[in-house]
Amino acid sequence: MGLQSVEAQNKIDNFFKPSDTLNVKRQNTVIITEAALASATLVSLNQIWYADYAKSDFHFINDNDEWLQMDKVGHFYSAYHLGRFGAEALNWSGASSKNQLIYGAGIGFAFLTAVEVLDGYSAEWGASSGDIIANAAGTALYVSQELLWKEQRITPKFSFHTTQYANQNPEKLGSSLNEQILKDYNGQTYWLSVNVHSFSKESKIPKWLNVAFGYGAEGMLSGNNKNENLVFSQNPENLRKIYLSFDVDLAKINTKSHFLKTIFSVFNTIKIPAPTLKYTANKGLKGHLIYF
Repeated sequence: MGLQSVEAQNKIDNFFKPSDTLNVKRQNTVIITEAALASATLVSLNQIWYADYAKSDFHFINDNDEWLQMDKVGHFYSAYHLGRFGAEALNWSGASSKNQLIYGAGIGFAFLTAVEVLDGYSAEWGASSGDIIANAAGTALYVSQELLWKEQRITPKFSFHTTQYANQNPEKLGSSLNEQILKDYNGQTYWLSVNVHSFSKESKIPKWLNVAFGYGAEGMLSGNNKNENLVFSQNPENLRKIYLSFDVDLAKINTKSHFLKTIFSVFNTIKIPAPTLKYTANKGLKGHLIYF
């Protein structure tokens, strides 16, 4: 490896290394970048998504019984990771722990609440109190762990597989893979991935080993689950799925490379494929050699 290549790698790694003290230039970069991205996303949503639907006075709706609450778990997951990325970005700038939690972790809740406001002014939808509560819970999971343990021992994660349902209602569940990942709740699984070693520091359990508890649902062609073409039982309890699996906490993998730590942080949002036990009320326990 040439000297220039080594120097380039060192520059990259130094760039990703968090500052020991407040770096005002970095902090301003983080604040401006996050504000610009959030504003651009909200403006784009308003123009691309909401502009096609009639406006109304601000109002709330109760959609808590839709999609077997899969959308609410999605809000919880999104708020957690948006807040985590916000806090880690401020940590990179050398901001205080207090500011990381207030201004970093809070960005997920603030952004998703702004989306709820847009929903609230749309005649097609409406602001959802359930969504707001889920957003707050996701933010609270991150903040509470930092306050209690100064580390993240429990991490929400996501996995997805394609299903037969999307083709039956592509308007609701998505016509392309990218749309289905976001819209087809039948193929989504949300996990709470628990780092075992962090609860038993003196043990010889690998620091990267996690146990993951998952939740999913199946048989849904629409939010209210009353579509006449619904394949499975109308009893929601038969459609819920509970999972138990292994996982890897990428944040706990030992490396001195700050570049790799950043990459691991991004991919620590996704549950790795692993042997899994699945429980449903109508079929009981079933094992999967590999589940994603």
